[in-house]
Amino acid sequence: MMQLYFAPGACSFVPHVGLEIVKATTGTDFEPKLVKLHKGEQKTPEFLALNPNGQVPVLVVDGQPLNQIVAICEYLDRRFPQAQLLPVEPWARAQAMSQLAWMNNTVHPTFTHIFRPENFADTEAGRADVRAVAKARYREYLERIQGWIAGASPYWFGARPSFHDAYAFTLLRWGGFAGIDPATLPAYKAYAERVMAAPPVAAALERERIRLDTFKAAA
Repeated sequence: MMQLYFAPGACSFVPHVGLEIVKATTGTDFEPKLVKLHKGEQKTPEFLALNPNGQVPVLVVDGQPLNQIVAICEYLDRRFPQAQLLPVEPWARAQAMSQLAWMNNTVHPTFTHIFRPENFADTEAGRADVRAVAKARYREYLERIQGWIAGASPYWFGARPSFHDAYAFTLLRWGGFAGIDPATLPAYKAYAERVMAAPPVAAALERERIRLDTFKAAA
């Protein structure tokens, strides 16, 4: 059985949803393995043996670990084509992989600059600058995603949820932590709520015990 090492609300939600879709489509189950980041479990020798970067997600298949979201998504799609996690036509698939990679290597790291500015500046003033620049850029990226999903009916690729829907949900949810009210992106918020209602997504949400709206207005 495949094992997924995940942390609630982290980017591991993307393959978590993918595996729930695989389960619903093919009956192939997986074992969820909770990693408590706040307790430093990602830094234990046991976990670092699976991923030396100390990050989730990790997918373990036949005892072998696979790291990095894009690689995990590619593997799951090729192993379970009947789940229709990515488009089949070569050009559409390439475009989908481009979008997935952009969310992973551009939008995601921008949020890291907001959430952990101490990784990028030594002084409080410098951290405030890093946070402010990253927040403005992150907002622009969410608006780009809102444009992409304008024709979603009801999901990114049509009738079935996919990795893209899970990542789009995750990025909007993180926006709340960045001080971006999802209500200011109404089309995106409505789409995310449709995504949440899909049974495979709902199953992952229940296991992780997370919700969409993390935004808190300034006092």
